[in-house]
Amino acid sequence: MDSHSFFLALLLVFVFARVFGELFAYLGMVAVLGEIFAGLLLGPSGFGLINLSISGDLLKVLAEIGIMLLLFEIGFETDISKLQNVRKKSFVLAVGGAVIPFAFGFLSAYFVFNFSLGIALFIGGTLTATSIGITMRVLKDIGISNGKNAQIILGAAVIDDLLGILFLVFVYDFVSTGTVTLTHVLKIFAFIVIFFALTPIIAKGVAKLMRLLALKRRVHGFIPSFIISLILLFSYLASLLGIPEILGSFAAGIAFSRRFIIPFASFLHPTDHDHSFLEHLRERMHPIIYLFSPIFFVYVGLSINLSIIDFSNKDFWILAGTLIFLAFAGKYLAAIFVPDLGLKDRTLLGLSMIPRGEVGLIFAELGHTTGTLNNEVYSTLVLVVVITTLLPPILLKFYYKG
Repeated sequence: MDSHSFFLALLLVFVFARVFGELFAYLGMVAVLGEIFAGLLLGPSGFGLINLSISGDLLKVLAEIGIMLLLFEIGFETDISKLQNVRKKSFVLAVGGAVIPFAFGFLSAYFVFNFSLGIALFIGGTLTATSIGITMRVLKDIGISNGKNAQIILGAAVIDDLLGILFLVFVYDFVSTGTVTLTHVLKIFAFIVIFFALTPIIAKGVAKLMRLLALKRRVHGFIPSFIISLILLFSYLASLLGIPEILGSFAAGIAFSRRFIIPFASFLHPTDHDHSFLEHLRERMHPIIYLFSPIFFVYVGLSINLSIIDFSNKDFWILAGTLIFLAFAGKYLAAIFVPDLGLKDRTLLGLSMIPRGEVGLIFAELGHTTGTLNNEVYSTLVLVVVITTLLPPILLKFYYKG
């Protein structure tokens, strides 16, 4: 690919993201919706100005850096002690939000629409997904990212993502080999536990080293370059262990802020000097995060191809309508089971867990590339992902205002 073609594509991404983000915010909607809409316009669903087969690889790398930076900031601002206070609610929401939609999708596909076992598993897996990046960005846009409900949602979204990976491993093993290898699933789970257990200890040493080096630096830009290197390191280690890269950067943010409570590990807790240094770090990283993170949401829109959908097919609308309804109902029902909350709070939780975004696309794309999903089922799942990505931010915005 010519460099000038990529520069033009990147220019369009930045301009469209900013213009439509501002426009949607001006119209009273969340900016992230404008950024995803910008991707729809630029990609095959719109004017086709950006071809992912040409510039997609480089844009995908920048998009992943953007979502890793955003998840780092979310992790950085997360107080694990608050997450511990709502851990039961988060666990109920996460498990219910994974199991109920999966059951709905699988059972309806297998028994009602008579799909094969492999197709039914991929449909259930796609409905299981929750996009933690989209959910948390929406909550930041409407100004409730630090409230109690946001802590419940964040904890649930992280657990949901981990469960989604385990589901993906389970389904992929079954489709590839015809059998289920529990050893592989348990190995991934063990890696996840080890990673999150060791991350705080590693980050403590890295943070102390960084502060010492920052005092002796002779060149500007030391802190951002060091932090981005740290994020990339944790994301690489996570990927190496079979964990999503964004959860590696999220863990890095949590660990680096060190606002957690670990029994018998008070040496990990931040001091007063640490707090002032972390605030200085936040100020340095904020512009970079909001430079790169919109690329990810534009890329989500670019990845959606509405042109493959046959909107005139009656069977398509029956299947799509059923799955969209189940996708909304599954997450909302999960929120109903969260204890000690009123209906308003449960509704907010349910709406926040609906966006499938890039996670749902990964499930659908994997099913398509392995040959399990035909074009009709794949295009149906694409529409389900689109509706469950674009509609919840609008509902959240107006529900919160109400």
